[in-house]
Amino acid sequence: MKILFYLLPVFAGIAITVQSGINSQLRLAIQHPLMAAFISFVVGTAALGILLIFSKDALPGMSEYSGINWYKYTGGLLGAFVVTVTLLSVSQIGAGNMFVLIVAGQLVTAVLMDHFGVLGMKPNPVTLQKFFGICLLVAGAWLVNKK
Repeated sequence: MKILFYLLPVFAGIAITVQSGINSQLRLAIQHPLMAAFISFVVGTAALGILLIFSKDALPGMSEYSGINWYKYTGGLLGAFVVTVTLLSVSQIGAGNMFVLIVAGQLVTAVLMDHFGVLGMKPNPVTLQKFFGICLLVAGAWLVNKK
């Protein structure tokens, strides 16, 4: 069953790549990048709403939301930023160039967050091996984008 936790991120990567192309096509069709991102989020919100309706899990009470730190509500803002950036960038630099840069940014950030135990993550120090891996990934991003 543990293999599922390795396969799901691969499928998520496939979905993100396909999503960027679809959102870019929507942007071209309606000629408005923010409206295209908005439509993407409305459709996603509707899908999650339907899943919540059919979910067997009990929903938290209203009182449980008031004690949550403000920054824990900003994930949607970051998601809106990512979707908007991808639908603007993919048509200009291509999916491969865009995603290698995204992956490089993700990995560098993830390793730093792991190293310092940011946002409740278990501290996982940067090793020399990880450092060289990051250097290779950044170099690879540069090579993929080099004209």
